[in-house]
Amino acid sequence: MSGASVQERLTDALYGLGWGTVKKLPEPVAVRLGRVIADLAFKQGGKGVKRLESNYARVVPDATPERLAELTRAGMRSYLRYWMESFRLPAWSAERIRTGFDPKGLHHLTDGLAAGRGVVLALPHLANWDLAGAWVTTELKTPFTTVAERLKPETLYDRFVAYREGLGMEVLPHSGGSAFGTLARRLRDGGLVCLVADRDLSASGVEVEFFGGTARMPAGPALLAQQTGALLLPVTLWYDDSPVMRGRIHPPIEAPGTGTRAERTSVMTQALADAFATGIAEHPEDWHMLQRLWLADLEPRPADGEGA
Repeated sequence: MSGASVQERLTDALYGLGWGTVKKLPEPVAVRLGRVIADLAFKQGGKGVKRLESNYARVVPDATPERLAELTRAGMRSYLRYWMESFRLPAWSAERIRTGFDPKGLHHLTDGLAAGRGVVLALPHLANWDLAGAWVTTELKTPFTTVAERLKPETLYDRFVAYREGLGMEVLPHSGGSAFGTLARRLRDGGLVCLVADRDLSASGVEVEFFGGTARMPAGPALLAQQTGALLLPVTLWYDDSPVMRGRIHPPIEAPGTGTRAERTSVMTQALADAFATGIAEHPEDWHMLQRLWLADLEPRPADGEGA
């Protein structure tokens, strides 16, 4: 911690305040607080808000400036709903978690697990992926393994790991090189792996066509499915006007029967991107992408380690 910058220490303290204080608030109060913070952030129009608006402009290219502003404001409200829920999730009862998520296409997951095949769930930054994970461990009684970006300062990364482990997840660090082997072992044992997979953190991902531009997404989900024989299932999530989050587990993405491993990985990752695009196009305001994604926006590639 001694090597952390003042900004890093402040960030860590703010997250600590969130998990320590927001989870104690009554739910209606937390909801209102999230909307107030979201609207304030939107009005200030900082770097993340501008990037969110720029990304939405690619998703909804025919949007008027007024529609784009309205969408960005709704996106910030959705993003703060995610954070308010996440800060409160450790205090939610099992019943609140079970009734807080309504997934469609669940048979794709349960059938795969029942058959003894490992399953890879891959999803974009839509709505609240932590709530979906907590629902899996609570309702399906199925533990799973995931990967977290190593944040700075280290104490902030530790907070996220402790938070997600408290929800029943096994969390591996993205960096270090050992995560892939551990994930493959879990899948060969018939286990479940869940990966947020719409933004490549390694600079060695797969190029995909995404909303009319070229983006880079991680190869890991497709490689794991090929190497272990696990099912690869895209998942998309969204909010509606109720306290319940909705979701869809899409049909499996199968590995092509021919081609090199790199070619098969490219085809599968493109199919994953197409499934993500379907969900994002239907509910763009719930896509919390406040970072650069398209290659045209990545020059020069930032070294700011954005994301959580």
